[in-house]
Amino acid sequence: MSQTAAASNTASTAIPPFHLAFPVHSIAAAREFYGSLLGCPEGRSSENWVDFNFYGHQIVAHLAPEEIGHRKTSAVDGDAVPVRHFGVVLSMPEWEQISAKLTAAGIDFIIEPHIRFKGEVGEQATMFFLDPSGNALEIKAFADRASLFAK
Repeated sequence: MSQTAAASNTASTAIPPFHLAFPVHSIAAAREFYGSLLGCPEGRSSENWVDFNFYGHQIVAHLAPEEIGHRKTSAVDGDAVPVRHFGVVLSMPEWEQISAKLTAAGIDFIIEPHIRFKGEVGEQATMFFLDPSGNALEIKAFADRASLFAK
């Protein structure tokens, strides 16, 4: 993992870290995807769950194959966005770096990396992809992070 990725995986003192638990079909596949591909350091684990440091936030993959996958989408700026998804807001250089890494790794994007709401309030870079268990992730960035909640 690069120093930039390691630095951005540290907890922020300004914003409390969130905690998210989600189902996976395989702990080994979750470790490969979140740990090896995305570069998330692993925390505690058992044979049925594993914690990851997702940019300073605690995400927990729980073995629950009967609950995996996304099912519904919602139209957002012309894209069919998975309703159930999670992700992170990065700086534009970090977004470009992870976009290039995922593209090089052959990730099958469900929404290709692009700029959404171009020229409007809330303009953002975004991409959507699935983990091996069908959980949808979004990675986004704003040229000006102050516009994150702008109307």
